[in-house]
Amino acid sequence: MSDTLLLGTRKGTVILDRNTAGWRPRAIAHAGVPICYAARDPRDGTLWASLDHGHWGTKLSRSRDAGASWEEVTPPRFPKGARYIVKYLPTPDFDPNAPAGEPEYADATVFKIWTLAFGNADQSGRLYAGTIPGGLFVSDDGGDSWALNRPLWNHESRGGDLFIGEATSENRWAGTPASADYGVFEPGIHSIVVDPSAGDHLHVAVSTAGVLESSDGGQSWTGRNRGMLMDYLPNPAAEWGHDPHCVTACPGQPDHLWQQNHCGVFYSDDGARNWRKVSVPEAGVHFGFPVVADAHDGRTAWVVPARADSERMAIDGGLFVARTSDGGQSWQTFRDGLPQDNAYDIVLRHALDIAGERLCFGSTTGNLYLSEDRGESWRCLGNNFPPIYSVRFG
Repeated sequence: MSDTLLLGTRKGTVILDRNTAGWRPRAIAHAGVPICYAARDPRDGTLWASLDHGHWGTKLSRSRDAGASWEEVTPPRFPKGARYIVKYLPTPDFDPNAPAGEPEYADATVFKIWTLAFGNADQSGRLYAGTIPGGLFVSDDGGDSWALNRPLWNHESRGGDLFIGEATSENRWAGTPASADYGVFEPGIHSIVVDPSAGDHLHVAVSTAGVLESSDGGQSWTGRNRGMLMDYLPNPAAEWGHDPHCVTACPGQPDHLWQQNHCGVFYSDDGARNWRKVSVPEAGVHFGFPVVADAHDGRTAWVVPARADSERMAIDGGLFVARTSDGGQSWQTFRDGLPQDNAYDIVLRHALDIAGERLCFGSTTGNLYLSEDRGESWRCLGNNFPPIYSVRFG
């Protein structure tokens, strides 16, 4: 199990180390800068952080010496001619059945690097970045340069190849509220799942569109949304328009995928070809943001549920973690060591992680909790961190 934790927070990158005295944080890195995502490349130990400078834009930082020092890296940038069809936040009188007007186009700019992912051991230098608006970027030189994956950007579900002209199909990708801070309402890629047994096999999740799969290293993409339900669509089982909050897979059984969706928890045991809803609302297991899967047993997963939509806080003032070991047929809830009164925590999509028997999550109220018994009991590692956006074992 890892003895290092990396936190991406509202005010910088926090690294905690476990020693004989317990878990101790180092001096904060990137002080004062929001860190959308921070993680360690398991292949060579490089640490990565995605920075959101606000006025200065998106930045990317890496450390080759376990966080002792950091260097700025050229971040992904959309190539000239990259356009998208503008989306707007629906108003209260929005009619989803109204005929679509002429599309409005905008030149693409990276507003946010929402997530990073790493290739397999035999893919030296391969990295992925998911952005708002919904771009998937690929690097094959350790992050020194990046290229937009055009087959996904030009997918027919987004309107086709806008590099060469007008849209040739309807844009089915809707916006995400996570983009509203940037003055837009555009989709984003927040989950990139690389198959440990086949590096060219990928799944990505888009808020708001759904899940797509590639079996050829990103040369082609297929929607994988069968079985998903979106309560707010005129047709809840529509092919597109779903809002996965986080998608992950079991490393040892990669055909087992889990999804915490805006409209429930979903599970697939056939490589995302079919999903089934495994929520248990009466037990509080329904809405939330993060989900993690066991490293070896694809039927076992954990979620941190929350109250939905505008409230977005712990359910009935109590924070708990839920675990299933039978593919979502039943859930256990664990509260030992977690606050059960006046808790207002929300745990974002990247703020829960697992390493062996250990799980850790952080909340937007700056609380950090660790379990060393597969989520059955918890202890607090700190209450005064900045709002926590991501948690990853190093």
